[in-house]
Amino acid sequence: MADYDLTPRIAPNLDRHLVFPLLEFLQERQLYPDEQILKAKIELLNKTNMVDYAMDIHKSLYHTEDVPQDMVDRRAEVVARLKALEESAAPLVAFLQNPAAVQELRADKQYNLQMLNDRYQIGPDQIEALYQYAKFQFECGNYSGAADYLYQYRALCTNSERSLSALWGKLAAEVLMQNWDIAVEELNRLKEIIDSKNFSSPMNQVQSRIWLMHWSLFIFFNHDNGRTQIIDLFNQDKYLNAIQTNAPHLLRYLATAFIVNKRRRPQFKDFIKVIQQEQNSYKDPITEFLTCVYVNYDFDGAQKKMRECEEVILNDPFLGKRLEEGNLSTVPLRDEFLENARLFIFETYCRIHQRIDMNVLAEKLNLNYEEAERWIVNLVRTSKLDAKIDSKTGTVVMEPIQPNVYEELIDHTKSLSGRTYKLVTQLLEHAQAQATR
Repeated sequence: MADYDLTPRIAPNLDRHLVFPLLEFLQERQLYPDEQILKAKIELLNKTNMVDYAMDIHKSLYHTEDVPQDMVDRRAEVVARLKALEESAAPLVAFLQNPAAVQELRADKQYNLQMLNDRYQIGPDQIEALYQYAKFQFECGNYSGAADYLYQYRALCTNSERSLSALWGKLAAEVLMQNWDIAVEELNRLKEIIDSKNFSSPMNQVQSRIWLMHWSLFIFFNHDNGRTQIIDLFNQDKYLNAIQTNAPHLLRYLATAFIVNKRRRPQFKDFIKVIQQEQNSYKDPITEFLTCVYVNYDFDGAQKKMRECEEVILNDPFLGKRLEEGNLSTVPLRDEFLENARLFIFETYCRIHQRIDMNVLAEKLNLNYEEAERWIVNLVRTSKLDAKIDSKTGTVVMEPIQPNVYEELIDHTKSLSGRTYKLVTQLLEHAQAQATR
């Protein structure tokens, strides 16, 4: 299943701290040798200030209580730097920890800066020190402290680029602390800025959207309403275009969201076309399952892919989250996926056959005749299929579905709009490339 592991594609689009949860999951699932995972962890840790954690990993990897001298020296450097930054930011931190003083702040940042300078002798140097202190705290793994200081820094910062950087850091900290409700709020703030900001080139904006979508995977597959929100974000033309051009592997997560969603989304038909278009650039059992059902009408192939989908989900860091109940361990998303995938198969099967033999369906469902009959009745009721059961012949009779002209017109208009957007984006990218030569 390591062949289907997307970590090598996802990790370059994440902050290095966000990669640790992925490595922890892969280590637990034993998709790779333990030594390989530990080496990857140390490589990541060497670029952070989490020196104590790096020492622990080194001891586990090499089965020793000794650590290299450079790690000891590095720890001393980190402690000294942390102390220096703490002293530099101390005046502003003291102010922010005083509730009475904080009440003097207003929505007007210029007023705040003037007030801090006049009454507390706190100027731009101390505000910059707060950012550096917060950033250093994050690199040390103190995500709670970093989140608080970055939030307070953004309330005082007048530099839009530095404020945006602080917002990325705040989002990462909230994700790592698993504060999903707050993380959703930060994600939406970041999306609004990315969509409205004037970037130096269209490609920079596209790259920011790609980063945002990768970071959002942590939120969408943990937040209660995440499976709906991922469709709302990823399926927007500008974000879907970014996926198709730069990150087709994200189609796995959008496909999963469409499948496990209780309410069938009107964009689903257009998404199937995207899956079909991108088969040469990306496919896995989950996207191939949809192709089998809705493009090739290969129901035997779909059943085989469904079994592969189960393994993909169990070994995916975002989809394979386990829920412990007593002595039992279950993967809720896997169970919902399989249930809905079966419905997809048989809903489509029912729609393309005018008369269906109940015995054939019973065999495919691995049920006896009476159980299959009850299952079909429930399927007809919940899926709003125009069908009836003929008890005399033992068949399900499907009524032909007449196409809705207005819906077809709307579908064609949406498709044309999407292709136009993609063409304009490609032209802008080409013009940018020519200008830089």
